[in-house]
Amino acid sequence: MPNKKNNSGAGYYKEPGPKLDEESPFESMMERFRFAAEILDLDEGMFQYLSSPVKQVTVSVPILMDSGNIRVFQGYRVIHNNILGPSKGGIRYSPDVNLEEVNALAAWMTWKCAIVNVPFGGAKGGVRCDPNELSDGELERLTRRYTANMLEVFGPDRDIPAPDMNTDEQIMAWIMDTYSMNAHKTETAVVTGKPIILGGSYGRKKATGRGVVTVTLAALNKKGILPNNCTVAVQGFGNVGSVTAELMYEQGAKVVAISDIAGGYYNENGIDIPKALEYAEENDGSLEGYPEAEEITNEELLQIECDVLIPAAKEDQINRENASDINARIIAEGANGPVTANADGILESKGIMVVPDILANAGGVTVSYFEWVQDRQGYFWTEERVNRRLNRMMRDAFDQLFKTKEKYDITLRQAAYVFGINKVAMTLKRRGLYA
Repeated sequence: MPNKKNNSGAGYYKEPGPKLDEESPFESMMERFRFAAEILDLDEGMFQYLSSPVKQVTVSVPILMDSGNIRVFQGYRVIHNNILGPSKGGIRYSPDVNLEEVNALAAWMTWKCAIVNVPFGGAKGGVRCDPNELSDGELERLTRRYTANMLEVFGPDRDIPAPDMNTDEQIMAWIMDTYSMNAHKTETAVVTGKPIILGGSYGRKKATGRGVVTVTLAALNKKGILPNNCTVAVQGFGNVGSVTAELMYEQGAKVVAISDIAGGYYNENGIDIPKALEYAEENDGSLEGYPEAEEITNEELLQIECDVLIPAAKEDQINRENASDINARIIAEGANGPVTANADGILESKGIMVVPDILANAGGVTVSYFEWVQDRQGYFWTEERVNRRLNRMMRDAFDQLFKTKEKYDITLRQAAYVFGINKVAMTLKRRGLYA
């Protein structure tokens, strides 16, 4: 790609910051951002504005452990953009959390919200910890102290957290309660993904998986493939992967492979997903030892010949080393960043349609928006209404991106970045800059 210059001759599309590993989530995001910037002919100032986070917050989170010792954890919150509205994004608990990763995820949230027409900006947060090593009491104290450190960041009109990796509705309940105690009033709209009894929304738990299925069905339609005549492989059997597999099974698709952290399982005749879900529930959420399929590795699952491959596990699963071995006709990205930027061209050359993460897994933030709206109104919808509105918004977003793809003769991922970035840029131009 040419290095675009401004009138003064100073290059900027290749100068977002220090050079990072070429397969890092941040650099993958920036590589795609640069391509869209070229298509849209963004000027230097707009490029710098949209590629820079509004706010990066790093905090120390000291807590008293059950042993009586004090331990300090590192916490992060990045507001990438708030032009479209309050920032929105999950909080993850993981020993691998770092500022670079959080920056990338926050930017993806900005484009994701723009694509599905949700009036939020993008944010992301995390605490560097291993929640499996913490007791329930330690986890609660960690969550409450992290929230207390973020009181000037969080707010129903400022920044709205949600569950992410290793966080759940209980974590969100503690965040809501801590914020409410300090605000001296119950503020349910400060987080989403809460328990129903605390103002959560019906349909939220399955929203991301349901959104993946909606856009997968739209992609199958573009390829002329009927749902009941297609084969599917799903990498990852957590909330997103298991729900996606279950709903595709209900559509009549033959799910030939599933996997979790323990490994993969393949059956060319199709896996009975309800039985697999029951098996996992009886084995502490693990598929390990699942008897009705052949054991394979997660890497082998990615290479299975199928109509639809749904990577719903972690980042960077498909990269330049294995992209040429992918044998799917459609990839629907259930996870954030499962395909690296340097694999995009390889997949395109193979004629594989990639439904990008910033569209495919946007069902979660869409229903989070519904939850926020319901909390603000104090009036709650049925699950049927939530699902109906989710399906409509996801399908509308897919159709809009497909039109953008055809207009510019680019891939669906490139169309997603072009559409999302252009929407935020045009909004900024209309609002102007406060000086």
